[in-house]
Amino acid sequence: MNKNTSRLRRARKTRARIASQAKPRLCVFRSGKHIYAQVIDDSKGVVIVQASSVEGELRATMPRGADLAAAVTIGQRVAAKALAAGVKEVAFDRSGYRYHGRVRALADAAREGGLSF
Repeated sequence: MNKNTSRLRRARKTRARIASQAKPRLCVFRSGKHIYAQVIDDSKGVVIVQASSVEGELRATMPRGADLAAAVTIGQRVAAKALAAGVKEVAFDRSGYRYHGRVRALADAAREGGLSF
């Protein structure tokens, strides 16, 4: 079993636990070059808000999209967008990644931005 298959298996188990909660989930995906965050309403199957280091105005200000500074920026941005959309409480979906490094930085920044996990 390779690394990505194991991560996806862990992600499925996490999402099964989160699905029982009646609140949107903050889903994180990280690649080697960028980091992405979405607030998803699973009951309707829609993405409420999203933020990523790929967005045009952010790419100009960030030299790298895959470092801790980028994760903090994306966490703050997704929190601000979610609060503007009326979402205050979310379930954190780390997508099978360890709660460490960029994933933790994004989560901490989203909490500081006003989201409640």
